[in-house]
Amino acid sequence: MFHQFPAVLLVLFLLLDPILAKKLLGLANDAGPGPQQPPSPSTKFLTLNGGPPEVIAKGGYSGIFPESSQAAYTFAMQMSLPNTIMYCNVQLTRDNLGVCIPTVNIDLSTTAAMAYPKGEKTFNINGKDLRGWYAMDYNLADLKNTTNYIQGILSRPNTFDGVYVVTTPDNIIGYNVTRMWLNIEHDMFYNDHKLSAAKYIQDSAQYWVPSHISSPEIGFLKFMGGQVDKNRTKIIFKFLGKEDVEPTNREKYGAILNDLASVKLFAAGILVPKDYIVPVTPDMYSEPPTTLVADAHKQGLEVYAYGFSNDKMTSYNYSYDPVQEYLQFIDNGQFSVDGMLTEFPYTASNSVGLIISHNGASGDYPGCTDLAYRKAIADGADIIDCTVQISKDKVAFCLANIDLSAITTALATYVDRSKKVPEIQSQNGIFAFDLDWSEIQALKPTIEIPWKDSGLVRNPKNKNKGKFVTLASFLELAKANKTGGILINIQNAAFLASKKGIGVVDAVTRALTKASFDKPSEQKVLIQSDDSSVLSAFKDKPYQRVLTIKDAKSDAPKSVVNEIKKHADAVVVDRETIVEENSAFFTSAFTKVVDEMHASNISVYVTPMRNEYVFLNFDYLSDPYLQLATYFSEMVDGVMTDFPATAVAFMRNPCSDIQNPKTVLPIRPIEAGDLAKIIDPVALPPAFPPNPPLENSDVNDPPLPPVAKVDDKKAPSPGGHKKKSGASRNVDSWYMIISTIVFGLLA
Repeated sequence: MFHQFPAVLLVLFLLLDPILAKKLLGLANDAGPGPQQPPSPSTKFLTLNGGPPEVIAKGGYSGIFPESSQAAYTFAMQMSLPNTIMYCNVQLTRDNLGVCIPTVNIDLSTTAAMAYPKGEKTFNINGKDLRGWYAMDYNLADLKNTTNYIQGILSRPNTFDGVYVVTTPDNIIGYNVTRMWLNIEHDMFYNDHKLSAAKYIQDSAQYWVPSHISSPEIGFLKFMGGQVDKNRTKIIFKFLGKEDVEPTNREKYGAILNDLASVKLFAAGILVPKDYIVPVTPDMYSEPPTTLVADAHKQGLEVYAYGFSNDKMTSYNYSYDPVQEYLQFIDNGQFSVDGMLTEFPYTASNSVGLIISHNGASGDYPGCTDLAYRKAIADGADIIDCTVQISKDKVAFCLANIDLSAITTALATYVDRSKKVPEIQSQNGIFAFDLDWSEIQALKPTIEIPWKDSGLVRNPKNKNKGKFVTLASFLELAKANKTGGILINIQNAAFLASKKGIGVVDAVTRALTKASFDKPSEQKVLIQSDDSSVLSAFKDKPYQRVLTIKDAKSDAPKSVVNEIKKHADAVVVDRETIVEENSAFFTSAFTKVVDEMHASNISVYVTPMRNEYVFLNFDYLSDPYLQLATYFSEMVDGVMTDFPATAVAFMRNPCSDIQNPKTVLPIRPIEAGDLAKIIDPVALPPAFPPNPPLENSDVNDPPLPPVAKVDDKKAPSPGGHKKKSGASRNVDSWYMIISTIVFGLLA
């Protein structure tokens, strides 16, 4: 089913630093063009044994499929090297057999509540009353006949719910797994009910032997240490929260952490929450690493970290880039953990192309500010971009939107300037052309949050940092830093010329000429607009003209492509114009738009690329690198991204050349629609209507009107000279008050 995906180990190919990647592939000495070799035994890491860190797949590929289901395990195997460890949280059934279910109250991740409506019970576990359904109330055969897995995390696909029956360690071995990790969370609880995890493991030893056994209970681990062959099975002590109490000795885990020498007496390693190693502040920023890994290694203890997941909120330092977090634990120059327990055991990338910033590094700083541009340049973006706005006093500057309301503090400062301009948008706004440059400079920029309802925010410490940048300053910055080029985006040109007397095309032309960008040079100049007449105004200049296609399209007929060719050298398209999706947020198919454009020598750029998992189709496994790999596999010529650092790191991967037969483990993109094929159609919500094809009306615009002469001082106020009623004034006042309150809540 998943044959299109490569066998890729997360650690080996998430490390997009070229030197480290070479090291991982045994290429640290760069032997030249000869055949590449796997890591040699002499390759040293900062792990306890000097080998590469282990990857442990928590319940298989639980980031997409229900944890511990057959699909989760088999998919994880397809996405990993043969020695990836498969992790099973073991619960015991009434007949003392093991079943892989994430939690002791099994209704959180299975359909047990539906299968046994009267089966709910309350038990005291480690001093806390826990209500739910329990595996120990049912024989294994009964559970297998009646109970299926469900996805326990709402942000993940529920389309596989109720499909897969519960899995046992025996089943996992049957999937040809080479190493299996058993985690026993509640041995004392099961013993109180005359069940024994130790006996279950001993009885199964003639069929399979786990590579690791972990537990947060010291008594269980001490007993198992005398029962297993320690050359074949490692005993691992799992730490819970520092204030939680270990059941055997009744000490807090935080206290035990200070006595690792005692842990060494019964365990070969420790499994700890990742924030034991790299703490995160309450406001979600990383602190310097602790000495835990070094301290444990001094005692001869291996250190495994858990809590890794692409689609859970983590430190803002990582900019929603899971690779950066992994690197912090395995390639920081000071230490490396010996393994990572993850719900996403695959993050990969592929290919080459142009990296264009999207309002600078707007995922890290307010878009189009000096800091966003400097960050994009430092991150290695090929092209930095400026969407041009014009102030009332005719100053050209960079800002993502002509409406200042959502991306500056204008709503709090100039709420009385709010008005509706139907030619631009349906809702009220505070527009750049109504404020002088000095008034705009008095505002603060605001970092844009694409999905406020998701609960995800972007770097709060940088929320209002940075300064607004004039077009002239932007051009100077690009020249001084010798960027690969610039992109100038022009919007609303016809409206500004006819209604406001602002010639944005003329302003851009003058600025480019003054900065000498009108002459051929090594720095590219791209002019972007959704108005073909704007692009035509630059036809005699040495610029690449880029037409914005506003909405997702399914096809680009030859006749329409020919019309585009009259005005533009390239197009900017929505992601779904290239990779279509279904109503369940899975990819469904690739379109032919890129091929159709390339047939007429028209370049294709895709926008916007973002790291946040809520933006990524489920097929991308909550991994921005896999999305980049897929779009570049479709031969797009560039991506516009809020996070240039991620795209640059992706490009540096030395194993991205899937055509090179010498590549040891080529990294491959997804196959659109692959996961959707295994979804029961009944589980899908109503289908989206198909995207329309490109039409001539999407391309051809009327000629630009001449720049009108507008006397703003004599311009009548909205509504002419008619006196407003008191009621109208009261409504306006209330609108201003409510708008200010709403802004304050959103800020």
